[in-house]
Parts: sequence; C-alpha cells; structure tokens
Amino acid sequence: MQVLVDKFDDFGQGITFVDDVITFVPNTIPGDIVDIKIVKKKKKYNVGKVINYIKLSKDRIDYKCPYFNKCGGCVLQSISYDATINFKLNKVINLFNKYNLDIKPEIVKNPSDYNYRNKIKLMVIDGKIGYFETNSHTLVEINECIIASKAINKVIPLLKNFNIINGNIVIRCNLNDEILIIIESNDKLNIDIDVLKEKIKLVGIVVNNKTIYGDNFLIECINDIYYKISYDSFFQINPYVASILFNIIKGNIDKTDIVLDLFCGVGTLSLNAALNANEVIGVEIVPNAVLNAIYNAKINKINNTKFILNDAQDAVGKINKKFDKIIIDPPRSGLTKKTIDTILTIMPKKIIYVSCDPNTLIRDILLLKDKYFIEKSYILDMFSYSYHVECICILNLF
Repeated sequence: MQVLVDKFDDFGQGITFVDDVITFVPNTIPGDIVDIKIVKKKKKYNVGKVINYIKLSKDRIDYKCPYFNKCGGCVLQSISYDATINFKLNKVINLFNKYNLDIKPEIVKNPSDYNYRNKIKLMVIDGKIGYFETNSHTLVEINECIIASKAINKVIPLLKNFNIINGNIVIRCNLNDEILIIIESNDKLNIDIDVLKEKIKLVGIVVNNKTIYGDNFLIECINDIYYKISYDSFFQINPYVASILFNIIKGNIDKTDIVLDLFCGVGTLSLNAALNANEVIGVEIVPNAVLNAIYNAKINKINNTKFILNDAQDAVGKINKKFDKIIIDPPRSGLTKKTIDTILTIMPKKIIYVSCDPNTLIRDILLLKDKYFIEKSYILDMFSYSYHVECICILNLF
C-alpha cells in the first residue's frame, strides 16, 4: 500500500496512518511517499516495512555511512544536521509540555558532528565484527564507523587478525589519538603487539579484565584539566560537547558553594565545579572510577574535593553536610525514589541535573516540582545523528 510519511516518532522512525491506526515505518523521513507492507499488527499500532520508495522527501540528503539503514545507530543521517537539531529540540519540548513542564532550552550543537566518538563497542559473532541491526541481534559487519574518531577507525580493520571468534571489543581513545582496547572473549587470541604499535598509538590491551599489554587506562585533557580514565570507568563519549558541558557546570557554581556530585565517575563534573566552589564531594559506585577521581584531583592540584565509594542512594544520607548545590549525572535509568527523597531532605538551593534520557529526567523532575522549578535548560547534541539527546536542567528551590 502507498502511504505518505507524516512525521518522526521519538526514535527517528517515520510515522503514517493506515485505517486510522498509527503505523511506524523505519528508514523513512517526513515527506517520503512509500509503498509499504504491514509486518506487525498490534491493538494500538502497526509496523510497516518499505517495499519501494515512490517519491523521496525534499528534505532528504545523501547519507555518508555505507551501513545506514542496517546498523542500529545513526538513524537521522538522511536529514541535514540542522534538521536533526530541530528534531531533538521539538522532541524534548513536546515531552516536557506533555507533563505541563515549560522549558525554553538553549541549544548546544556538536562542533564535530562526525568522527566525534571516543568509545565504541563492537560485537564479534563467528569471526565477523560489527554492530547489531536495528531491534535485532543480526550482525552488520563493518570496516569503519564514521561517527567514531579517526584513531578508532584505524583500529577496526586490524581486529580481524586477533583471532576472536565470539565476544565483544571496546575501543577507547583520547584527543591525542592514543588507543585502549578492551576485549571480552573465551577464545585463544593471537595479537601481534609490534604490528599494532607500528600502526596505532597503542596504550594498552585488557582481556577479560586482565591487562595483557601496557596500561589499563587513558589520560585525557579537556579545558586544561587532565583525567585518568580506567578501562571500565565512564567518561563522556564526545569530548567536544563535553568541553561545553563542563563550562556550563562551572558557570553555575559560586565560590561559597558546598557541592555534592552524585554519580561522579572519574571526577569530571566535580573537578570543573571545584574550580569555582568552596568544596565538592563526589560519590561513585565504581571502584576504579573513584581511584581515578582522587588521582585526577591530585594531578590537577585541585585540593577542595573529596571522593566517596558508595551507591548514590545510600551515600547521600550518610554525609553530614549542608549542601548548597547538587550535581546529578545518573545512568539512563535516572534516580531511585530513595535518592530523590534524600535530596528533598537535604533541600539544596540548586540541583544541576545532567541527563541522557529526557523521559527519566522528566519523571524525576515531576517528583521534585513541588519544591523546585526549572530555571534554565540546555539541549546538548552529544550523540549526533542518533535519536539520543543530552539535557541539562538547572532546578532552583522555590
């Protein structure tokens, strides 16, 4: 059947209506006229598959990635970069408005919308290396990833020589193009270190949590602050947008503030806040990340920080301090009810909430809205050409 695609859903899929039933059509954009086949019928929606493109939308552009429409990553590559920004802006505003939350976010674009990722994870199945197809466990074999850094792309073709049959490989790099390779596999590997060192700036290789060559960490420098990042520690995947994020954090801290940083990782937000704050206490559950944070404060000669190894929801109530501001950068799942209740007990003057999922951000703000209002908000294009979006909400106490 022939249909006109009306708009995007929140995940970058095209939407049309068949017999007044909402129908999701992957690999389409608004304005496309396509011949589709319904491949899934539910009570409230259908899923369609494109059989033929009848007429392409005037907003379409040529995508750069040879794996587009197969790999489950950059679903927005067939529209312009500015159009992806508008998609994300409207998506976030509409989500907030749905819950009667009014925001007027400042937009932070990605200074490098391709080759920006400093970390990728590749799957290995039967000797083939790549990403999974959208909504499946079918492997798309790749030789490059155009949103990954150029340094990482030098590594991908070399992985076939490692003799990995099944497992996964994480490749991390820094702005100096140094490479850390992390492998999980039960196979007997064959890695020629000398060949790798000739072709890339190899810092280390970790196999099944054991360092088999070099170091198990990278050193990164953003905004003149150095960070030691262990192989299993979280760090922002986009150093270009992270630089702007760190400045936003610092700009919302005053010299008299005592600051609590939950989910502090290797201390990125803590150390930037500490440049303006009286004192910063960071809380993190990953042991290596806490060790990194302590080390990072030391090498940067930032002496007004303290880092605690604990679960955020348990640690907050144990710290006997009056906090002026709390920084929150949780995982995609957001905050637990226990953490929110504890924050409401502490009642800081300001909450700086950094989120990679606007849905859980909104859920948590709704639990805080009786005491806090949204003073400022930002949309950061941390994950260009994907439907994911990073948000910051600055919440002030009434």
